[in-house]
Amino acid sequence: MAEKFLMPKLSPTMEEGQISRWTKNEGDSFDSGETLAEVDTDKATMEMTALSGGTLLKILKDAGDTAKLGEAIAIVGAKGEDISSLLSEVSSNGSSVPAEKKEEAKAEPAAVKQPEPVRATPADTKPAIVPAAPSNGDNGRMIVSPIAARMAAENGIDLKAISGSGPNGRIIKRDIEQTLDGGITSGEAAVADFTPSTQIGASAFRDEPTSQMRRVIASRLTESIGPIPTFYLTAEIEMDRALELRKAINANIPEDQKISVNDIIVKVAALSLVKHPFVNASYQDRSIRFYQQADIGVAVAIDEGLITPVVRGADLKGFVEISSEIRSLAAKAKAKKLQPEEYTGATFSISNLGMFGIKEFTAIINPPEAGILAVGAAAPTPVVRNGEIVIRSIMHVTMSCDHRVIDGATGAKFLQTFKQMLEEPAMMLA
Repeated sequence: MAEKFLMPKLSPTMEEGQISRWTKNEGDSFDSGETLAEVDTDKATMEMTALSGGTLLKILKDAGDTAKLGEAIAIVGAKGEDISSLLSEVSSNGSSVPAEKKEEAKAEPAAVKQPEPVRATPADTKPAIVPAAPSNGDNGRMIVSPIAARMAAENGIDLKAISGSGPNGRIIKRDIEQTLDGGITSGEAAVADFTPSTQIGASAFRDEPTSQMRRVIASRLTESIGPIPTFYLTAEIEMDRALELRKAINANIPEDQKISVNDIIVKVAALSLVKHPFVNASYQDRSIRFYQQADIGVAVAIDEGLITPVVRGADLKGFVEISSEIRSLAAKAKAKKLQPEEYTGATFSISNLGMFGIKEFTAIINPPEAGILAVGAAAPTPVVRNGEIVIRSIMHVTMSCDHRVIDGATGAKFLQTFKQMLEEPAMMLA
């Protein structure tokens, strides 16, 4: 019997999902446990599998469309089964909209809107995503699916040279793939007829729906910076001995196991946390939750935002193990293959922008954690020691503290321990 296939809960914090792509087409049969689609959740791309076998009779949510938990995204059943009553039902209750009206019903998330016909300059914008005179779509708009728009931008594809094969002339992923197969690259035609006398008007623009990850980032950070009373503590740390420690370790291990400064920072932060329980804690409205081990969230930048895979029990692991785990988690994060248990439940987080040359910054607490450490670059700096000017490798760290859990003195003592261990690594054994 035909039935609606509902958007499942694919991660603990998921409230809605965005269809990344369907792995089955309408009319295709599938077995129990077989993947029907890939769904972008708040943190990763997850496979959506079938609980029983059947046939994909109708796709209600295309690639790029978003659906709330429990919302109908497809109709499945036996091949050739009548689904007219189900289509009427999902249309009337707003769970889905017929394909021919879909573009009118939603808020045109991937439309390229034109204030006036303009000529895009190659220096200021990409003609691939800001076309001069759209020829497909309605009302002078170019309708592009989010995935197609992203693929076009990444490959320098001139969208105005493509005829969309989707509903209402919508450019979809298949069109971009066919263009790439045909060898069409950047919008060379648009660049070729550019002259210095070209009149430049108001910029065209493209609205693309936010990804599930970006929406959750926005929501979580709004929760953090608003109601959480936050204060900041900054410390200056001499990193010379920590750098010597790293050099000594790397000289005695294989190339593929070499550790980074960040691996040492994660370990030292974990050891400091277990010495200061109020920093390794979270506010729970009517209680304070103290964690027995230090589960460190390590911020990793990916295309769609920031994710913090978790190194569990970092206080119990060595440098090499921490390094290997971080590399593995970061690779999975960038491939959007992290499982929920790999990015949730940190007790404290570290955001390191030192590799980008950032000297000092503040980071926003990731609730319900009580703190996050912002780490800057270690740089040779003249300092006064014993009345003489010497050069030391100085690193600045700033801790953001939830004042409901961490008092000023508590945070200062944590940073003092953190500083002592990095400046004299033997203190890690104390």
